[in-house]
Amino acid sequence: MSQFDEFKHRAVTTFQRHVANPMSRRMPTQILLETTGRTSGLPRRTPIGGRRTGDAFWLVSEYGEKSHYVRNIQADPHVRVRLRGRWHTGTAHLLPDDDAVSRLRTLPRMNSAAVRAFGTNLLTIRVDLDGDTGHAESASGD
Repeated sequence: MSQFDEFKHRAVTTFQRHVANPMSRRMPTQILLETTGRTSGLPRRTPIGGRRTGDAFWLVSEYGEKSHYVRNIQADPHVRVRLRGRWHTGTAHLLPDDDAVSRLRTLPRMNSAAVRAFGTNLLTIRVDLDGDTGHAESASGD
């Protein structure tokens, strides 16, 4: 990673971690990916963009294996995805051989544009959703 890419990564992730993500997590329409913290074992929720296609949810990580949620997936691929206010369980798969730029063309435009603009090491992720119908988020945030 070049020095510029490293600077961009630090600047964007600092903004996301302290400003954008805390606000986005509270929005009921925001898609969230819940992983299990690889060190803490606690649930970690990350606002993401992507698209459900059948029984799979597709997304592209803008920083690939540097993203904390990707590292969490590597440690435990069992995840939950909140779609339209309902949680769905599934298993995440990292797809380094997939053409992430082409994949972004099939995903929502606004998020894809941001991922292309800020990303430095794109990585496609597919979450195979379990057959459940999902459950509504409770008032306690679960």
